[in-house]
Amino acid sequence: MGTLMAVGLARYDFPGKRLYQGIAYLPLLIPDIAIAVSTLVCLSAFAIPLSIWTIIAAHIVFCLSYVGLVVSSRMNSINPHLEEAALDLGATPIQAFILVLLPQLMPAIISGCLLAFVLSLDDFLIASFTAGSGTNTLPMEIFSRIRTGVKPDINALSVMLISMTAIVALIGELIRTTGERRE
Repeated sequence: MGTLMAVGLARYDFPGKRLYQGIAYLPLLIPDIAIAVSTLVCLSAFAIPLSIWTIIAAHIVFCLSYVGLVVSSRMNSINPHLEEAALDLGATPIQAFILVLLPQLMPAIISGCLLAFVLSLDDFLIASFTAGSGTNTLPMEIFSRIRTGVKPDINALSVMLISMTAIVALIGELIRTTGERRE
């Protein structure tokens, strides 16, 4: 969804484009606590019961702008004439998107997905505000356990999370630099 948002904002003009762009990138600027509270207020206003699905929806909305930003930065460096050439050679717009544009965007899409995964895994506030009773995420479980004191299993889990995050960040950076070298 972040990729489609980035492509749509980069390639098409429509009424209210600037307003949508400003709103789409607000999660980058607004603190997590404000997003968490506003999401809870919105869910309450529509009487949506809190569950694992509200956590997933909130994290998708939160991470959408990060993926869109990474992919849109890649869109700026892609030659638009390649897609036009594919259209001139008889490809449909969908074929041009899938066969020409998508392979060029793939490093940015993967990097954006990895960034979204790391941000979503780390986010405690949004998960705690949008979780229903009996629903628990890893950050919420860690928080509930450290209130009684830090035990060795939490230390081991912390090392594993830091290592996994570093590995994911390294993979994302390698994918991004490999994609830039191909040009």
